[in-house]
Amino acid sequence: MIEADTLTAEEAATELGVTPSRIRQMIRGGLLEARRFGKVHVIPRSALKSAGQRKTKPGPAPKVKETNGKKSVRAKK
Repeated sequence: MIEADTLTAEEAATELGVTPSRIRQMIRGGLLEARRFGKVHVIPRSALKSAGQRKTKPGPAPKVKETNGKKSVRAKK
């Protein structure tokens, strides 16, 4: 049985304003405490509060390439 003060990855994603895949990435990286029940990650609400308070910096900006006067975003290799 899932406790009342826990959330699924999808619910946690909604609370933090990120995608469920980002929540699973945070779990795998050890940034977010969670348990698994079958295929479902269960996250304690207290762990979600501490994860939401972390200061993270965004990834690098995409490189912009100009071609014939038009700017296009270059994909990473």
